Formats: sequence, structure tokens, C-alpha cells
Amino acid sequence: MKKAYAIVAITLFFFSACSKSDDAPNPNNTYLHIPDPEFETVLIDQGIDTDGEVNQQMLRTDAQTITRLDLNPSGNFGDISDLTGIEGFVNLTYLYAGGQELTDIDLSANTKLDTLYLQANYLSSIDLGNNPNLLLVNVESNELESIDGLSNATQLKKIYLSFNYMEELHLDNASLELLHMGQNLLKTIDISGAVNLKNLFMISNELTAVDLSSNLLLETVLLSDNALQTVDFAQNSKLTHLYISSNTLNSLDVSNNRELVDLRADRNPTLSCIKISSGQEIPTVSTSEYQELNTICN
Repeated sequence: MKKAYAIVAITLFFFSACSKSDDAPNPNNTYLHIPDPEFETVLIDQGIDTDGEVNQQMLRTDAQTITRLDLNPSGNFGDISDLTGIEGFVNLTYLYAGGQELTDIDLSANTKLDTLYLQANYLSSIDLGNNPNLLLVNVESNELESIDGLSNATQLKKIYLSFNYMEELHLDNASLELLHMGQNLLKTIDISGAVNLKNLFMISNELTAVDLSSNLLLETVLLSDNALQTVDFAQNSKLTHLYISSNTLNSLDVSNNRELVDLRADRNPTLSCIKISSGQEIPTVSTSEYQELNTICN
């Protein structure tokens, strides 16, 4: 009988100990790991990291109160190379971390982000597949070779991708209105899914062809300094600004673009005639001396 009571007592003690252990605070959940001292210094300076010490950690509850985070404040701070800890800022809607030394970033936990500035870093890739609320993304002047997840950002309006190393782009996003992607290494693009695109900036790439037949709302198109031989603008009746200088165009027909106010087609050595419709007037035209606008082009 005594042995039975002893077993019961030990069992009750075991469950009691487990219960107390479960109720005890877990330091791994209480604190965020902040390995980059420059990141933590900025957080302390802004009063976000409330313990006020550069000790590679901050209270998770401090991070959860923040909706806007600007990591480029005025002051003498070093560059941030590691944003580990950003995953704890689960209510963040605005992040500015431009001009740092970031080579990678994981924003998969920051699902409420709508505005993201990461320009002038050293990112080679980025995945935004878990950021469905994005409205604006600026990742210019990085080392990007790929960007993933943009199709999930169903409210995205503007994206800035210029000055990177991307060779191809497949963009299936019906909400997008502005795409800046100049000074890359683009050889192929598919933006047929960007049906609400109004502004397209793709100067200084390596494009030999581009299909804009699905982008019926385009107003501004900048395609200068590529290797384009022909582009069909027949479906782009809302076009107001077209810059297509410094290509290898053999022909150019803007007769269906009656809203054009600015056309720049100079420095296309094999383009001598630009077709317009009868009575069409384009207020600003930039052409080379060997080029003319005419209603009939052979």
C-alpha cells in the first residue's frame, strides 16, 4: 500500500512540475535576437528597444507595437548588414532600409507591409510572396538577379527595379500601374498580366522584342537604348509619351496613338519613316535628320 501511495505522489509531482514549467516565461519568445549592433543602435536611438543597451536582443513586445520603421534617420550611424529580428515586427506596414549593406532579407513574417524601401543595398534576390498588402516596392540599385512573389501582391501599384542585373521578367500582376526597370540586363519580358499598367520605364536594357498588346492603358513608355527592331503600338491608344530612341527599329507606326504629345525616335539608323495618321499632330517630336513623319511609309 505504501508503495502505491509513493507512486501516486511521484506522478502528481511530475505533472505539477511540468505544469509550472509550461507556465514559466520562455526567454526565446520574450526576446528577439538582434545580432547587428548598428541595427540595434538605431532601434535604441528611436526608443524602440526599451532596455537601452546594445546586447543583441530586444523585447518582442517592443517590436510588436511598431507600424513604421525608418532605418535611415538623421544621425551618425553605421551601415546595417543584418536585419535579423525584423521578423518580430509583425505589425509593420512601412519599412525604409535604403542605403545599407544588406545582402539578404527575410520579410516573410511581415505580412502587413504595404510600403517597402530597400534601394541601394546588395541584394541578389528577394521573395515577397508572403507580403500580399504591398502597394509600393523600391529595390533599385541592388544586385538583383531575381524577384519572386509579386503575383501575390494583389494591391501593388508601383515597383522600382532599375539598376540591377535581371535578365528576364515575368510579371503577372493586374493591379500594377507603374514599372521602373531601366539599366538592367533584360533580354526577355512578359508583362501581359499587368493589364492596368500605365507607366513603363525600361531604358538601357538588351531587349530585342516587347509585346505590349495586353497593356491597353499604357500612357508613358520609355524603351530607349535597347536593341528593338519593331514594336507594335496599335493597341495602346492611350499613349501620350513614347521614348524609343537609340534602338535598331526598321519601322514605327504611331498612327493609332492619337493622344501622343511627346515622341522621341531619333538615333534609329534604319528608321527613316515614322507613320502617323492624317491630321495627327504631336506637339513634341525628336527625330534624326534622316527621319520624317508621314502618313505613308514604304
